[in-house]
Amino acid sequence: MPKIDVNKVAEILKKNQIDPAVLRRVVEEMNLAVQPDPGEEDPTPPVKKQFVILVSDPNGKLPKVDFTGWVLQLPEDESPASVQERLLKATYDFNASRKGRLYPAKTVGDALEAVPSKFFKEVELWVKTKEPVIVLRTDNEIPKD
Repeated sequence: MPKIDVNKVAEILKKNQIDPAVLRRVVEEMNLAVQPDPGEEDPTPPVKKQFVILVSDPNGKLPKVDFTGWVLQLPEDESPASVQERLLKATYDFNASRKGRLYPAKTVGDALEAVPSKFFKEVELWVKTKEPVIVLRTDNEIPKD
């Protein structure tokens, strides 16, 4: 629907000999209607973000080349060593489903990208990044001036 300026509407109403009191009330009401709501935010798009895994390596044991990984979550009281077992169970369950038989996940990357979250929720594992992210190393030191 085309938008029209409030002043233009007021001129049109004036030409058609509308009572000045009614004209004033209509123009005031239109001015209130076109003002933005105070709770309404600017419709600017949000900034796109990316996940990065930062690994502490103060002894320099990790290789110097960059490598990738995925960000996952599991319950706080569970062992992180169980992540791979949970991932495999969710993938096996998916591959046994109808869609999984058509498009089975054959690698960990396939599983993290293709397996729906309902299979991971059953094993209490949450995938935060479906695509691998870059893992960065740090020596865990803040240099002094």
